Amino acid sequence: MTTPSLKTPRDAGLLKEYYADLHIHIGRSTSGQAVKISGSKDLTFANIAKEAAGRKGMELIGIIDCHSPEVQKDIMDCLESGEMTELAGGGIAYRGTTILLGSEIEIYEEGKGAAHLLAYFPNLAVMSHFTAWMAKHMKNVNLSSQRIYVPARKLQEEIYARGGIMIPAHVFTPHKGIYGNVAPLMSDVLDLDMVSGVELGLSADSEMAGLISELDRFTFVTNSDAHSLGKIGREYNRIKLAEPSFNEFVLALEQAEGRAVTANFGLNPRLGKYHRTYCLGCSRILDAKEAMTGACPHCGSKKKVQGVLDRILDIADRPKPMVPENRPQYHYQVPLEFIPGLGKATMAKLLERFGTEMSILHRAEERDLAETVGDKLARQIVMARNGTLSLSAGGGGTYGKVDLSIGKS
Repeated sequence: MTTPSLKTPRDAGLLKEYYADLHIHIGRSTSGQAVKISGSKDLTFANIAKEAAGRKGMELIGIIDCHSPEVQKDIMDCLESGEMTELAGGGIAYRGTTILLGSEIEIYEEGKGAAHLLAYFPNLAVMSHFTAWMAKHMKNVNLSSQRIYVPARKLQEEIYARGGIMIPAHVFTPHKGIYGNVAPLMSDVLDLDMVSGVELGLSADSEMAGLISELDRFTFVTNSDAHSLGKIGREYNRIKLAEPSFNEFVLALEQAEGRAVTANFGLNPRLGKYHRTYCLGCSRILDAKEAMTGACPHCGSKKKVQGVLDRILDIADRPKPMVPENRPQYHYQVPLEFIPGLGKATMAKLLERFGTEMSILHRAEERDLAETVGDKLARQIVMARNGTLSLSAGGGGTYGKVDLSIGKS
């Protein structure tokens, strides 16, 4: 794997674990310029930093869309005010949280389809240099997730030549995932030596991805792909680092010098919006047998959105999943917002008592939760933490749901 040059890391004996969500979109710049059109207007660079560091308790975040010139003005304002500072190891420090500067870019393969790739760079100067190059090959560099009119491998070369790294985004989803929408093999489209990791997406887990052998060499991450402040931390990672920084993150993806992604925390794939195949004719989620037929057995329509699970089974090159020993453990975890009865007022009580969502999910004892919100809800939070709440499957762009009428799944 081609990697950026790194400064000598700190003593591996000082490694700590940090929570990280590395795919958060910007909805608007401070000036009101639209960036991610489908994103919330309050998703500005500064607001994301405040939400992640304060309410969410994330210690490392990737803010996507930092290639936008209007966003870069906002970043410069934060740096010049002294509210944020650039780190020697790459990234921007804000109240104990490090921000990695990222960009989501759409590639298109003729006759195959489009996919999103995530690029990360160590500092604002390098990101600005990359923006100047992209502007020559893109219709509107101010917007998020825009198509770039160069071959995918050329894009990879430009990213790594600038000391950046690239991670394919939500690789299995039918909406702009490289496996879900472009090709049965990532190597058909990308140079695998210029891929630093793989983002699973909300409808897949490590075991499902373990059916595809070309992924064995890569570290997996799972992220929120947040389009609103509340969705930050919907999926996230635990990463062992000497400090949260760009250089250390690169080492973790390479599993070098003791650094590593030690855990992925994500939705049970059944909750994902694209887990199962969905009939557009009658709005039904189809089971595995029904998904394999040419037409929907319920209404006869041939218009279907293929689900992540069904797509993986389609392109799998081995009958059973193989999960390498060094792969991060995948923990099923239901976001707090999915729990029925856990509304804004109750969440406010929890945050007042425990500080951040990461503290609620990882550090709070059940008895302490019960003192704040009662035994029943405390138990549901623990079950959400452990991934033992019962679920109905999602599909066709609709999330699955927690079903409290059923016992443990």
